[in-house]
Amino acid sequence: METIYLNQDSLAYWQGKAKRSVAALGFFDGIHKGHQEVIRTASQIAKRKNLSLSVMSFFPHPKEVISNGKKQVNYLMPLSEKEERLRALGVDTFYIVEFTKEFASLLPAQFVAQYLLDLGIVHAVAGFDFSYGYKGTGHMGRLQKDSFGLIDVTKVKKLEFHGVKISSTLIRENLMKGYVEELPSLLGRPYEVESVWDGNALEMLPYYTLPAPGCYEVILKNKTESIQTKMIVSETVDGLSLTCLSEISNLMTGRLSIVWLQRMIGENHLSLSEKISLSSL
Repeated sequence: METIYLNQDSLAYWQGKAKRSVAALGFFDGIHKGHQEVIRTASQIAKRKNLSLSVMSFFPHPKEVISNGKKQVNYLMPLSEKEERLRALGVDTFYIVEFTKEFASLLPAQFVAQYLLDLGIVHAVAGFDFSYGYKGTGHMGRLQKDSFGLIDVTKVKKLEFHGVKISSTLIRENLMKGYVEELPSLLGRPYEVESVWDGNALEMLPYYTLPAPGCYEVILKNKTESIQTKMIVSETVDGLSLTCLSEISNLMTGRLSIVWLQRMIGENHLSLSEKISLSSL
């Protein structure tokens, strides 16, 4: 998979090198089940048309840019993990568009011309609520018209869980409530964050979101080792911090993944030493 960063300086270069493709469009934070359905649909169309599969995403989050930084988004994954998951889904080209105020000011037809048509996109696939262009006035119902009929359009219906649309927002809401056991039904996998263990403390890497303060059952792993343990998320003056209630092997020093399984309700599940550790935080 080729990852291409697009901005005003690089756009013309990549337009000149573009090949015809079917593109899945969206922010794709978390790459949850709804996102996977969009990408899977685009992949099926690409195979049928014998074209390559591309995904177009945006960074930073539009809400942060449009609000002048007043609204902070709790990201579910960094771009590096997004790349890994898209590669596993068989994507050929990953376009990351730099979202700036200038980009946000493009009229819908300008976005379609510069970022879709001129990049060789002949079929666009997105969720039913995908929007583009100035103030989000472009939508899937008008994309074919904005492309003068040169781009075919497939709109993917919303995917629901218990009658609620599966979305990155819903996942964040569950994290804020500590409902990590709900996330496999939304993501298709347990929620996972990357951290670094220096032998004394666990520090989460940027662009992940921790669940609400509490005690959780987790799997801590690297490429060669894994342990199932309990993890405490506690609130400090600097934000949320992590404390593992099991001894971490020296073999696990460095980058570790934390797989969140479930929140532990009450303290009956804790041993006396664990209760002392929890009460001292």
